[in-house]
Amino acid sequence: MTEREAATAVETVFRIESARIIAAAARIVRDVGIAEELAQDALVAALERWPREGVPDNPGAWLTATAKHRAVDLVRRREVYARKLAEVGRSARDVPPPEPDGPESIDDDLLRLIFTACHPVLSARARIALTLRLLGGLTTPEIARAFLVPEPTVAQRIVRAKRTLATADVPFEVPYGQDRARRLSSVLEVIYLIFNEGYAATAGDDLLRPQLCEDALRLARVLAALMPAEPEAHGLAALLELQASRTATRTGPDGRPVLLAEQNRARWDGLLIRRGFEALQRAGTGPYSVQAAIAACHAKARRYEDTDWTTIAALYERLLALSPSPVVALNRAVALSMARGPAAALELVDGLTREPALRDYHLLPSVRGDLLARLGRTAEARAEFERAAGLTRNERERELLLERAASLDGGG
Repeated sequence: MTEREAATAVETVFRIESARIIAAAARIVRDVGIAEELAQDALVAALERWPREGVPDNPGAWLTATAKHRAVDLVRRREVYARKLAEVGRSARDVPPPEPDGPESIDDDLLRLIFTACHPVLSARARIALTLRLLGGLTTPEIARAFLVPEPTVAQRIVRAKRTLATADVPFEVPYGQDRARRLSSVLEVIYLIFNEGYAATAGDDLLRPQLCEDALRLARVLAALMPAEPEAHGLAALLELQASRTATRTGPDGRPVLLAEQNRARWDGLLIRRGFEALQRAGTGPYSVQAAIAACHAKARRYEDTDWTTIAALYERLLALSPSPVVALNRAVALSMARGPAAALELVDGLTREPALRDYHLLPSVRGDLLARLGRTAEARAEFERAAGLTRNERERELLLERAASLDGGG
């Protein structure tokens, strides 16, 4: 195996397994910043050894074991140092507290990691950025894209968040009682953003990152089981089940995106749809529950032409009241275009072009291009699709947008 082949294998595996590696190390060292460094050490070790020894049969387990061994060595060095200081006394904080053992306890390192990263000692934005970095394995540019904020801002949030957690000596654990309830909203938002990154990758050669979707869906299910009386936990679980049911049809055999109107609905995952409807029965009226209801409208329609766009538009109206944002407003405009025609929606979208947060958001010109094309204004539509292609960092989306622009050649 060449060094380049080994490096590609290492990077691919690390991208998929990084959250588990960091979580496993964090459970030992009780510090997410140090755990991330240990995961990087394991990555370096793989880059050194795999070209000579070949890729292990289970590369993810190899990286995790390497990080854990280094974590254990670090803890042992700390213990030796602590013994040397025994004559002046040892602080109780030097010993990790025993973890609760009861019906609520969860033996899930990834869940421990996400609750730790969502500790109230951090700002809401820092919690989400840090967890996307640690649990989602996203790069700083990808997180910045998800937040629609500058990259340096995200980088500073992550560095400060890790420093704050270490300074505050935040325990690596799943919280209990009122503390758990207080952190739930941030945890739900993080899981939602991780799923979205897997469902429509902000950058790279692939539209989908299935492992992120699977991790987010699994964590959503765990949370819903952990909090059976929390409607929004069930709302998020319902939303992700229903969205995930369409994953197999969102790309063709060559990896190219397939628009919702062209997807083969017979291939939508019936089991996930049933699970989504079951979870929706226990959901409430919050933002995730409303989005789940929107996804349910799509799941109920046997054909694209059967979609109840009037109900979807009304649900987006409710969502906009609950969670005002330019992105939700853009989605509402799309639904209105299907329910009432493109002309009314174009007026709303034109208003959104003045939103600073959407200035570099490729879906804005993409939606505008679609509306213009439906109105017969093909030259303007073509320009919008080309602009959208220039803004996206996902190669598959860029190809699709350029194809849509090319299909309008010769139009007026």
